[in-house]
Amino acid sequence: MSFGSLKIGKYTIEKPIVQGGMGVGISWDRLAGAVSKEGGLGVISSVGTGYYEDKRYSKKLVDGKPLGEANFYSPEALKAIVNNARKVCGDKPLAANVLYAINDYGRVVKDACEAGVDIIITGAGLPTNMPEFTEGYPDVALVPIVSSAKALKIICKRWKGRYDRLPDAVVLEGPKSGGHQGFSYEDCKKEENQLENLVKPVVEEAKKWGDIPVIAAGGIWDKKDIEEMMSLGASGVQMGTRFIGTHECDAHDNFKQVLLNAKEEDIELMGSPVGYPAQGIRTNLTRLVEKRQGPAIKCISNCVSPCKRGEEAKVVGFCIADRLSDAYNGNLETGLFFSGTNGYRLKEIISVKELMDKLIKGE
Repeated sequence: MSFGSLKIGKYTIEKPIVQGGMGVGISWDRLAGAVSKEGGLGVISSVGTGYYEDKRYSKKLVDGKPLGEANFYSPEALKAIVNNARKVCGDKPLAANVLYAINDYGRVVKDACEAGVDIIITGAGLPTNMPEFTEGYPDVALVPIVSSAKALKIICKRWKGRYDRLPDAVVLEGPKSGGHQGFSYEDCKKEENQLENLVKPVVEEAKKWGDIPVIAAGGIWDKKDIEEMMSLGASGVQMGTRFIGTHECDAHDNFKQVLLNAKEEDIELMGSPVGYPAQGIRTNLTRLVEKRQGPAIKCISNCVSPCKRGEEAKVVGFCIADRLSDAYNGNLETGLFFSGTNGYRLKEIISVKELMDKLIKGE
């Protein structure tokens, strides 16, 4: 089976593969730029941009960490990341992922538009007011992430009624993805919530609103998986974890090694201050957290609103901004390493070009 292109708004993605946005610093300019250059859609994560290039764009640090959301989500750093990605991919379509649960969501969406991205992808909550923040940027395509047909219907009704527009595409994420899930712990395991059972109802809902392209995500690993999703009606796929296994991935070499060393049983769901279960690799940090011996929790970066300035971090036992930034810096003792359920299948580090060839040709 050969794959056609993927249309998102006015943009044509030559190969129907979207690289998942991964923060802090796992998908920045090098990875996103390389994926777009190779004909996929590279996605820059807007999370923790204050750490970019050794925090040079953070105007104020406390204990070596960007202070508050203004520095943690640095507009200057995001612009620099987009500019550097453009040096790699030129004018090919380039996206940014902006989590709905973050503090300053609207401002960060505007920052992404001003930085020159073509497409904005948003998950971690239902972005019912997303179009509000892209006024003045009619060419920027908007792509919400959903986990059900019902969620897509709510977004379409709200957007159509309030803004007279619809999503340019939708990412449907099943419970095998890395990082935060759109389901409760119990619902992640239910058969009806597995990606292969969600695609058809979401595609049907999308057709009611004018054939919105559906991009399937969560646990997709190879050409066979892509073919399965396309046969169910998806127009494309999103893959995150597989791209960590590339030379261009912005993650620290230690992060890549954690993934290479992981066994299937090491990848598990855990609590998160974001208010959703998150999928990651069992490491020294998770063992410390279980014993309530994790690093001290001080809310310096004020990254996500559901955390309530560190209150939820104290409940789950870790600060997500600090622990993800530790992983970005390669700290094996206190880093939080997200992975999809198939992360253990990663056996080598290859180039983005090699990976894209494997996914398209099935070699």
